[in-house]
Amino acid sequence: MGEVFCAVFLCAVFLISAFSLSALGCTTFGITKSASADGSVIVAHSNDGFGPGEVGTEIREDAVVFSYVPAQDFAPGSKRPVLYDPNSGGEFRGSGESSDNDSIIIGYIDQANHTYSYISGSYGMINEHQLISGECTDFARVHPDAEKGKRIFYSSDLSNIAMERCRTAREAVALVGSLIDRYGYYGTGETLIFGDPKEVWVIEMCGGTPSGTGGYWVAERVPEGQVFVAANEFRIREIDANSSNNSDLMFSANLFDDAEAMGWWNRSQGKLDWTATFSAGEYSHPYYSLGRVWRILDRIAPSMNLSANVEGPFTTAYPVFVVPDRKINLTEAFDLYRDHYEGTEFDLTAPPAGGPFGDPYRKWGPFDEHDRLYPGELKPGAWPRPISTDPCGYSYVAQARDWLPDSIGGVCWLGLSSPSETCYAPFYSGITGLPEPYLNGSHWNLDFNTAFWPFEIVQNWARLMYGEMIPVIKAEQAKIEGGELSRQADIEQQALDLHKKDELSARQFLTDYTNATAMENLKSWMALFERLVITYRNGQYNDIQNKTITNIGYPDWWLEKTGYQYGPRVYDVQALREIPDVIYAKKTVNITTSDPIAYIRENQTKKI
Repeated sequence: MGEVFCAVFLCAVFLISAFSLSALGCTTFGITKSASADGSVIVAHSNDGFGPGEVGTEIREDAVVFSYVPAQDFAPGSKRPVLYDPNSGGEFRGSGESSDNDSIIIGYIDQANHTYSYISGSYGMINEHQLISGECTDFARVHPDAEKGKRIFYSSDLSNIAMERCRTAREAVALVGSLIDRYGYYGTGETLIFGDPKEVWVIEMCGGTPSGTGGYWVAERVPEGQVFVAANEFRIREIDANSSNNSDLMFSANLFDDAEAMGWWNRSQGKLDWTATFSAGEYSHPYYSLGRVWRILDRIAPSMNLSANVEGPFTTAYPVFVVPDRKINLTEAFDLYRDHYEGTEFDLTAPPAGGPFGDPYRKWGPFDEHDRLYPGELKPGAWPRPISTDPCGYSYVAQARDWLPDSIGGVCWLGLSSPSETCYAPFYSGITGLPEPYLNGSHWNLDFNTAFWPFEIVQNWARLMYGEMIPVIKAEQAKIEGGELSRQADIEQQALDLHKKDELSARQFLTDYTNATAMENLKSWMALFERLVITYRNGQYNDIQNKTITNIGYPDWWLEKTGYQYGPRVYDVQALREIPDVIYAKKTVNITTSDPIAYIRENQTKKI
């Protein structure tokens, strides 16, 4: 067994350094019923996979599209194709069939007699029975390749199959685990959160078994009243070797034996730390993952006084599950995704790197890419990795509510581009289709008739004068999202009245409302873009209503640091530039001397 494993492991280690991790970087959280303000279960996800992988590598995920998959019935004996995911971090070994959309069919499983309708991005988001899901990618010790007959599943297809077949979060994690056991797992490690109107479960998984088949997984129920957060690193911790699958914990049967056979854990330890044993740590640099986990936990439970600084990637300083200081509402959940560490030691809006107008986004440095951080590796530098990041393709906050019928109770609040500059729109679990702009779109083709670009152009334009424009954007967010939330009860009451008579009528009503709202948001965001362009044209404040123009200018600290005081304010500019440490005086003075250079040297230099 040791020799077989060694061969698999060495191959996988090579893969970790060889593949492009273009689709990684997500942040996800789950909020249980009694931790939310209205008693709904909330699961949230950001798809931050539209930035660079390793320098010069291919970006495979190029579309920002969603799909509505209708419920279907299948004849007995039907087979469901399993598609290879090129964004998995594992290559496909061997040959496979070509599907209708040119994807590779890596294998087949038995088809269910009936599947449920659901909405999907690259992962399942919400289905007709209020099953909701979120995801993030993790580095595991081993990232095996896909191979027909051995390893045919990655988390993306597992997520979608759970949406097709499951009504509850518990059913979903059990199904995902059983599919990994039977058909094998390839690619990166993964965290999936599943929620339903009553519970939240998290399942974490990876491949790399000694036999080269199957995989490893652990699933745990989030305790009622608590919150779970993950950001590109496994989060589940100690599992008792003497425990068995139960109502709150499930895991693969081979977990303990294989961990011991590989020398990663010893049974005498009693408990197996899943994260410390199977994780390879954080991406890129320290706090790439842990910074985001800390930030969300500190925002929802400041009374815990969690430190932003820890001793290493496998710290136990941040609990797996946390009780929030107060119950979290939807607006607060949206706001968690709009964070750039404002007011903390990692604040990305702060000078000087934030520039004169507090731009929280950075051009990625050469060591900020989605690559592995090896133990003992000291990189030349790094930017903090925020929750709201500019490569984000979309994010959503989904809620499930047990006091409403499934078609009305589930809502996926979806926003395109970076969360801080987007506007969330409701997509109900009972809808029967998506508006056309959400079905098409690519970040390679500028098309304002797709859902992605109206939000992406606002995000990009705001960076010209972020500190000036973001209050305008936030005001528009508050106006639109506030309106959506204020009429939510009335819309749902109308749908409920229809549902009592005819469920299909209720679903059509919600489809019409969802589509109209989403389209109106796109229209509003394009109008916002036009307003921002006119208002801040040429870096000035152009008051549209009063037809006045005001110079905004740079802050004093920026003028000081960029050498404004050395500009041509005297005729002898060369002599001025030879004076060391001239300060920016911030005011005009009238001098009587005929030698302004002497005056500046005497009065406007820093005193040591």
